[in-house]
Amino acid sequence: MTGAAEGDSEPVEAVRRPSVAALARDRRVWLILAVVAGLLVCCCSTVAGTLVALTTGLLSA
Repeated sequence: MTGAAEGDSEPVEAVRRPSVAALARDRRVWLILAVVAGLLVCCCSTVAGTLVALTTGLLSA
């Protein structure tokens, strides 16, 4: 259990936040990163495809 329970003599400020290594083990962090990476890839490919289509249309006209 994290946090101070009844009878603990430790102050709340002494409770440490999870480290980067502990966060990296959390599956939710990886899921969020995967969703962000997927959206980034989709957006970049859409922009690249639009630019190629525009360039092709402009060059063939």
